[in-house]
Amino acid sequence: MFRVQYSSKVDDKFDGVQADDVENKIREIVPPGFCCGTDDFISLLEKEVNFKPFGTIAHSYNIFNEEAGEEITYQICKADMTCPGFREYHERLQTFLMWFIETASYIDVDDERWDYFLVFEKYNKDGTTLFATVGYMTVYNYYVYPDKTRPRVSQMLILPPFQGEGHGAQLLETVHRYYVTSPNILDVTAEDPSENFVRLRDFVLAKLCQNLPCFSTEKLLEGFSQEMVTEAQQKLKINKQHARRVYEILRLRATDMSDPEKSRAYRLDIKKRLVGPYKKNQREMAKMRRCLKPEELTNQMNQIDLKTQHEQLEESYQELVTEYRRTVERLAQV
Repeated sequence: MFRVQYSSKVDDKFDGVQADDVENKIREIVPPGFCCGTDDFISLLEKEVNFKPFGTIAHSYNIFNEEAGEEITYQICKADMTCPGFREYHERLQTFLMWFIETASYIDVDDERWDYFLVFEKYNKDGTTLFATVGYMTVYNYYVYPDKTRPRVSQMLILPPFQGEGHGAQLLETVHRYYVTSPNILDVTAEDPSENFVRLRDFVLAKLCQNLPCFSTEKLLEGFSQEMVTEAQQKLKINKQHARRVYEILRLRATDMSDPEKSRAYRLDIKKRLVGPYKKNQREMAKMRRCLKPEELTNQMNQIDLKTQHEQLEESYQELVTEYRRTVERLAQV
C-alpha cells in the first residue's frame, strides 16, 4: 500500500525550494496497480491464501522460531520467466531492492540467461497453508570460452523481518549446490560483492570445503596447494581466489595460535600473499633507479616509506584475522 503523509510542505518562500513530487518519483520505480487505500489493501491480503511459490523446490529447511515456539519450514525455489505469473510477481518483488540496496538497479528480464532463486516461509493460519516471501537472488550465466558458463550472483536480498536467521547462508549454499551438478559450469562468482556478502560467502564456502579431503587438518598445515584449487573447482565450482581464502580460514581454525611457533608460521603464510602489492612497489622502485635522475629518485623514495608499508601490512593481516575468526566462530555453531 502506498500513502504519502506529511505535517507540512515547503513552498517558494523556503529559500526558493520546491517540494518534491514524491508520488510521481515512486511511480517511476513501482509497477502500476499498487493500491493507495486501506480497504483495497486488506482485500488484496485476503487473496494471499491463493498464492503458491513459483518454480521447483531446490531445497527445504526448518528453523526454530522462539517467538512461535515451534519449527518453521522454508522453501527455496528455482524459477524462470516461463512460470505463469512469475514475471508480474518479480516486477513487484524487485522494487524492494530500491528501498534496501543503495546501488540497486533493475535487470532485463527478457534475457534468458538470468536464473531466479526465491525463499518462502511456509506456515499455517486457521488450518490453511500460506506462503510468505522471505527473499530472493538473481544469477546471470556468463559465457566462458570455449564451452563453459560462469554464474555470477547479481542481486541478493533477505527482507528485514527475516534477517539474522540464517536464510542468506541457506540461499547461497543452495545456489552453489544447484550449479555443482552441471558439468558445463566453471565456477560461481558474485558481482561487486558487499562486505556483508563476502562474510556470508566466506562462511558458506568454508562450510562446503571443510569436508573435502584436501582441506583436512594435515593438508592445511602443509600449506596451500594446487590440489586444493583443483578439488574446490571441480567438486564445488569455487575459483582459485576463493579457495585460497577458504584455506586461510580453515587453517586458522586448525592452528593453535597460542603456540608462538605455529602462530608465526600462520602469520608468515598469510603475509606472503598480502605482500604482493608491496613487492610490486619494489619492482617499480628498481625501474625508477634505472630511469630517473637522482633528484627525481629522491622525491619518489620519500613517498615510499618502508616502515609505513610494514605497518600497513601488519594492519591488513590483523583485520583479515579478525574477519576469519568471525567465520570460524560461526562454523563452530553449525
